[in-house]
Formats: sequence, structure tokens, C-alpha cells
Amino acid sequence: MRHLITATLCALMLIPAAIADDDRSSAAVLKRLQDGNARYVSGKSIHARIDAAKRMSTAVEGQKPYATILGCSDSRVPPEMVFDQGFADLFIIRVAGNVCGESELASAEYGAKYLGTNLIVVLGHSQCGAVEATLKEKELAGSLPKLAAMIRPAIDKLRKYHPDLSGDRLFDASVEANVRQTMNQLMSGSPVLRELVESKNLKIAGAIRDLKTGQVRWLPGD
Repeated sequence: MRHLITATLCALMLIPAAIADDDRSSAAVLKRLQDGNARYVSGKSIHARIDAAKRMSTAVEGQKPYATILGCSDSRVPPEMVFDQGFADLFIIRVAGNVCGESELASAEYGAKYLGTNLIVVLGHSQCGAVEATLKEKELAGSLPKLAAMIRPAIDKLRKYHPDLSGDRLFDASVEANVRQTMNQLMSGSPVLRELVESKNLKIAGAIRDLKTGQVRWLPGD
């Protein structure tokens, strides 16, 4: 019995306490996501399932996520797993190519203004199919050309200022350029978000997940 109690206490110590109201700053939340990704990469994730009590409490009391993630729809980049966060901890916006159209912008505003998330992370990933298709100017069916058109300005700007890039280096740089473009669009396209950022009540960060290692690389300065 003593061994069981000891094991239970050790397990509880590994679970991060819920973020208090005075600890929902963008810096604190960013650190929590970074720590979560480190656990995920090392195979020590602690949020393996949905807790029934948490599910019931969020149904009754509503959601209180502490970060908004605007990420790609790619099935290999589920934000909750990548950052090892629990049920209802993150407000997720997912779209192919992690682009920012009107719907994504409105969703980000809702998360920041009405749910109180003080951090927005634009999460791209290596080997992004949407970026690759745009970069290689592949023939696309249906509405996909419209999606590519949203990514193309980032690639065109990159090629203009870095004509020396080619191959994998150009591909990787294009993924990053697309993330930064979305970050800029969140600011330029929304007076709501811009006001929150300027008043230090919101931070917009950019990150890229490596599909092979699982590690998230945070863009310089974020």
C-alpha cells in the first residue's frame, strides 16, 4: 500500500498545476508550451487521455484556454500532443498551410478578446505540403489555388531578398516565411489584436515543428 501511495504522489507531482489567474501572462504560458514540447519529444507526455472530471467541469463552467494556436491541418501536427497539454487547455485554429483568412482572423480575435488567451502561436511545420505545392507551382484542383495564393506573397518576398536560396534551404525558409506572414496578418488585419499587443496584453509568437524529431523551434525574437 505504501508503494502505491508513493507512486501516486510522484505521478501527481509531474502534473503541472492549473495556471492561476495571475499566472496567465504570455511569458508564463509560452514557458508552459515549451516545457510541454520538451516532455513530448522525450517521450514523457503526461496528458495521455481526457480526464472525465475536466470534461464535465468545462461543459458546465465553460472553457478557459490559456493559449490560441493557429496551426496547419496536417494530421501529424496535433497541437495538444505537440505541446503536451490537456483537454480544453488550448484554443485551436487549424487550416491547411496555417494561413490567415477572415475566418482564422475572427477565431483568433475570439480567443484573445473573449476567452482571454494572452498568447497566440502560429505553428508551422517542416515538409508542409501547402507550402511545397505553392513553391513548386503545382497544378491544384478545386479551391486549392486560392489557398496557394495566400501563401505565395511570402515566397515571392523571400525569393526577392534571398535569390541565393534553393532546394531544401528554400523550402525550409519558405515554411518560416509563411509563418511570419501569418503573424503579420494577425497584426495588420485586426485592430482588436493590434490593440491587445500594443497594450502588452497579448503576444503573437511563431514556431515550426520538425516532423521527424517532434521538436518545436521558436522563431528568433519570439
